[in-house]
Amino acid sequence: MIIALDIGNTNIVIGCIDKEKTYFIERLSTVRTKTELEYAVDIKTVLDLYRIHPKDIEGCIISSVVPQITNIAKLAAEKVIGPNAKVMVLGPGVKTGLNIKMDNPGQLGADLVADAVAGIAEYPVPLIIIDMGTATTASVVDAEKQYIGGMILPGVRVSLDALTQHASQLSSIGIEEPKRIIGKNTIECMKSGVLYSNAGALDGIIDRIEDELGMKATVVATGGLAKKIVPFCKKDIILDEDLLLKGLWIIYEKNIY
Repeated sequence: MIIALDIGNTNIVIGCIDKEKTYFIERLSTVRTKTELEYAVDIKTVLDLYRIHPKDIEGCIISSVVPQITNIAKLAAEKVIGPNAKVMVLGPGVKTGLNIKMDNPGQLGADLVADAVAGIAEYPVPLIIIDMGTATTASVVDAEKQYIGGMILPGVRVSLDALTQHASQLSSIGIEEPKRIIGKNTIECMKSGVLYSNAGALDGIIDRIEDELGMKATVVATGGLAKKIVPFCKKDIILDEDLLLKGLWIIYEKNIY
């Protein structure tokens, strides 16, 4: 069993995973001012909640898009699981097996690399992987299992926060299903707007990517907000909340065994 950490701009996803299953997935807030010790306490607390002892952890792998806390999280993990366990950061020099056909492969986020590695291992290609976090990303893997590119657009919460900050008469709302599509009050209108606009955006993105590929693709969605939006899409989208952690496990295995 290993700890998998995905450090995003808003949340840190933490889970324990092995070849057989994912034992848990939790989210911590990404706080750039926290110390190594504070993150170590966070990790240890989550393990304690699931009654997992650090001695049962053989290693840890970290993907991060927040460079200023990557090493802090690495040191925190080492503090929790001990000096003899391997703590790996997904980055240059780490074998992934992913063939990246981008102008600058090094610019591809570690989270998207892990998503693609797991997607290729588990689903038919070509493949569209939608990851809904602070940003919503669409990654495209072609029929030859090559990562050929994708899209980045503002995330659901980012868009909603921007709307409420710039429109003084609109209050903050939760992201949940409205009673109807055609809202009868401001709150209903906002809920309907945020859910159905994002669902419609995903449907449209899938159509356009498939048009450019010239063929149908398997579509998989992951990320913290995917389960709120995917049910409202008209396209057939597989929801896989464990996708990123499964990719991190595969990459860990490639580099340890």
